[in-house]
Order: sequence, then structure tokens, then C-alpha cells
Amino acid sequence: MTTLAAGTIAALALAGCANPGAGSGGASGGASQAGGGSGRVNLPAISSIDTPQGAVLPKGNGKATCNPSTTLAYVGAQTGPNAQLGVNIYNGVQLAINEHNAANPNCQVQFKKFDTEGDPNKATGPVTQAVSENNIVGVVGLPFSGESKATGNIFEQKGLVHITPAATNPGLTQNGWKTFFRGLGNDAVQGPAAASFLTGKLQAKKVYVVQDDSDYGIGLGDATTKALGDAVVGTDKVTTGQKDFSAVISKIINAKPDAVFYSGYYAEGAPFQQQLVGKGYTGVFLGPDGLKDDQFIKLAGDASDGAYFTCPCIPGELIPSFADAYKKVSNGAAPGTYSIEGYDATTVLLAGIDAGKTTRPALLDWVKSYDKPGLSKTYKWDSTGELAKPDVYGYKVEGGKIVPVGKIG
Repeated sequence: MTTLAAGTIAALALAGCANPGAGSGGASGGASQAGGGSGRVNLPAISSIDTPQGAVLPKGNGKATCNPSTTLAYVGAQTGPNAQLGVNIYNGVQLAINEHNAANPNCQVQFKKFDTEGDPNKATGPVTQAVSENNIVGVVGLPFSGESKATGNIFEQKGLVHITPAATNPGLTQNGWKTFFRGLGNDAVQGPAAASFLTGKLQAKKVYVVQDDSDYGIGLGDATTKALGDAVVGTDKVTTGQKDFSAVISKIINAKPDAVFYSGYYAEGAPFQQQLVGKGYTGVFLGPDGLKDDQFIKLAGDASDGAYFTCPCIPGELIPSFADAYKKVSNGAAPGTYSIEGYDATTVLLAGIDAGKTTRPALLDWVKSYDKPGLSKTYKWDSTGELAKPDVYGYKVEGGKIVPVGKIG
């Protein structure tokens, strides 16, 4: 993912309430006014997933010892227009550290949070502060590609290892950074998976692609457009903070696509979807991980019903032990997008600390050579910081909730 500039959820919520009846009939199987007649495809939700055998858990063997000042940090959005995507992650981080410390009385790892608001123009300050605190030996973050791009060199200069559970722009691992590791598949994986999902299971023959102006939206939009090939009947761009999408929607209606793929974040994607449905569109709507959050449903209202998402993330809510424990640190909320990836990334760092890797160089070397299963996947990185075998899942909005429909790539 990448970042959006400043905006307010409150303003978008008003936009989301502007047309409360827009979603009526949106999940029907009938022909789309703007489409080629395919309508919506209703894929069944899945109720369980397989987890890797022998997954490493934060508690370890309970015998770890470490200096009481040993600290891990989350650096990323806690506030801002897409803050919930960051909240999902740091709740996972908090859970892992809580479980570790409860099992290891002689190694009480400290946890610090640094808020970037998800904005690359604001991220350099919090990152500079984090890397200057010598007790911080590892970081989970940053969630968004734009802020990751803006700050990677700062981490590199200080030799501070950081694992992103969410930033997916492929170019991030092409900068020569030795401290950057990606805990999920990138958009070079997600884009083709989204294209295959659209033309395969969702049966779309004509697709219109809309992307925002972020590093994430542009990169994923381009990857998906390329993979769709001749199925693309049009493309357009929107901007961060945009509220009125009537011009883009008019082009979509005229192009008569079976499906619309929106590459961006929920702050714009939700009102876009609401306005699209309000104009009579009843075809397939697909968004990526940047839209896959309950805030999308809140802001889009009834228009969100039947929307699909792709995500190189695991449905952590289907792992009962994790879901139950997560609710204890999230005020009862279920795991969200990248919650379990945040948990697993923290576990990798905690396992290193438990093994005595409590300096920045030692913990960096630990991650470089790591090859063990977590709850969501096996974590093994190549020399650029990319995972060996990432998966992509499909999700949909059903009954006011986001539910998984299974692996799509």
C-alpha cells in the first residue's frame, strides 16, 4: 500500500451518507446498466484456512533473557484518512509483544509507536526519531508504499531492520536497501492475481481500470492493466482527496464494462463506489488491499454490498486462536487487513531477540537468514527482501461484513 494526503474521515463519512439508497439492488444478479450484461457474480465465502505446521509463536520457549531496555517499534499511520489500516497492524504487533512478555519474565521487550499519518511528507520526522533511539533494534512498518519510499534510506543509514506488513509497490525492493523486508506479496503478484480473478471467477469480459495518484495506486493499476490485456475497455485516474467522481463515472457508464477495478485506498474508493452505484452501475466492483477495511463499508454504505477485494494477506479472523486473542487488544474488534502479518512480522523479530540477537546488526542478520513458518505463511526472504512464495486472497462484502472467498493467486 501507499499513502494519501491529508483528509478527514468525517468529511468522507458525510459523503458516504449523501445517497443512502444508492446501493439498492447493487448485489443483484441482473444485467448492469453500465456493463455488458454479466451483472454480479456471487462467490461463496470460506469458513476455514490451513495454517503452516509448526508455526513460530511469540512466546517462544519462555526462557529468553534480554536487557529490559530492548525495544521494538511500530512506525506508521495511527491517525490520518486511512489510519485503520495502520491500527490493524499495530494491534497485531501489540498482541505479539504481550504474548511474548507474558511467557518470558526475564525478557520484557518494550514497544514504542511512531505516527506518520500514512503521509510520505510527514513520515521522515517520526522515522528519524525512531532510528535515533538506540534501544530500538527492530521495526514493524511502514504500512504504505509512499512513506516507505520516502524513508528507506534513513533506516538504511542506521542499519535498522524493518519489516513492512503492508507496503506492496514492487520498486521498494529495487533500491538496494539491505534493511527493508516485505512480509507479503508485492503488486507484481497482486496485479496479475486481480486480473485473473476478474476474468476468471468473476467472469468479466470488459474491465474499466481507475487508479489514484499514489505510488501504490499507480503501480498496482499499471500491473493489473497490463495483466488484463485486451479485456481493458478504458482507464482513468483520480486524485488524493477527491470527492466528486462524476466525470470518471460518466466515462465508465459510456464504456459499458462488466467490471470496474479501483486501485487506491478506501478514503477515495468508498465515495467513488457509492457514486458509481448511485448512477446505476450494478456490475462487478473490485478493489485491492487498500480498500479492504470496514471503513470502506462505513463510508460507502449500502453501495458496498457485493464489492470484491484482493489482498496478499491472510484472513486472520479464520484462525480462532489468533482471532480470540486479537480481540483482547482491539476492544473486541476482529482482526483486520494485515493484522496477522503485523503479528507474524513481530514474531520474527522477537524470535531473534530470544536467540540473543539484541543489537541492530545481529537482528538484521537474523532476519536475512530467517526461514520459519508463521501463522500466515513461511517467512523466507531473498536478497532483495521479497518473500519466496506469497499468496493472494479474494474477499467480498456480504451482509455488511468483509468475508474471504479463498485463495486467488
